[in-house]
Amino acid sequence: MRAQTDITSIKVAFQTELEAVVTEQDLQRVRDRYLGRKHGAVAMLMKSMADAPPEERPALGKSANRLKHEIDEALTERGRKLRTSAQPISSVDVTLPGREPAFGRRHPLTIIREQVESIFEAIGFEILQGPQIEDDYHNFEALNMPPDHPARDMQDTFYLDEPVADVEAPNVLPATLLRTHTSGMQIRYMETHTPPVRIIAPGLVYRRDTPDLTHSPMFMQVEGLLVDQGITLADLKGTLVEFLQRIFDTNTKVTFRPSFFPYTEPSAEVFISCVFCSGEGCPVCKQTGWLEILGSGMVHPAVLEAVGYDSERYTGWAFGVGIDRIALLKYRINDIRSFYENDLRLLEQFPY
Repeated sequence: MRAQTDITSIKVAFQTELEAVVTEQDLQRVRDRYLGRKHGAVAMLMKSMADAPPEERPALGKSANRLKHEIDEALTERGRKLRTSAQPISSVDVTLPGREPAFGRRHPLTIIREQVESIFEAIGFEILQGPQIEDDYHNFEALNMPPDHPARDMQDTFYLDEPVADVEAPNVLPATLLRTHTSGMQIRYMETHTPPVRIIAPGLVYRRDTPDLTHSPMFMQVEGLLVDQGITLADLKGTLVEFLQRIFDTNTKVTFRPSFFPYTEPSAEVFISCVFCSGEGCPVCKQTGWLEILGSGMVHPAVLEAVGYDSERYTGWAFGVGIDRIALLKYRINDIRSFYENDLRLLEQFPY
């Protein structure tokens, strides 16, 4: 009965060692000690049965197999408990308040565009969206800039293709290009609508500018147009003064200086009192106290005639302003490229 005594002693010793297991490494050492193939306690027990009387071997073999199965099950269960207890439950304090999810924020250029749209919607203007790929006619010719006009050099253009001859008709198909301003929407709208016209057209425009602190090959612009009977320069001045004082503040001073634009006559550049020094003079405004903000003027009669309007009956005004330009001044940002670099350190400063 020595083999039977060995089974009992192995079982007792195993239970004692199993209770002392606290890590996966401890568990593996116990497994090797009792279930190792060559030198494990159960394997050695099997070998010792060769010395038992033949009539006792079947019963001993059955007892030894049952011991091996019990040890294996006990080790598996102990391993499961070790893995469960190893989970970092204590690292989560369920009594703490939850973390608020991060919300996206509106881009500063979007904020300015929405403010511009809101101001003009309140006084009866319609907001237009148009194609960023434009043809030469709507971008230049209908705006009083024929192919040889020097004003085209002021807007170095991204052309997508060159003009080509139409084999079925005696004319030349216009080139396509990335629009250099949203003024083309003025022509497209007037071609299909009769006065009165009150529209603004915000959107991205493209020019061959070398990127620097104040220039970008892609930027946002908004064009405004009003056409009706009896419209004068005084209407333009009153509208733009009100617009600029709402965008900046009521203390903003506005002045107009004569200029030239091919699609307006007379034309004027509009300046505001420097937002950095309140008009006192500083390096930003070159000690003048004024900052140029937009271009404007009375719609040129040739533009009205290009869309079939009677220039003797109707007059109008137009303006164009860079949304990026407004944002630079309003938010005191010194590099226009910051708007397009997706730097969260900048973008997270703005409201939702």
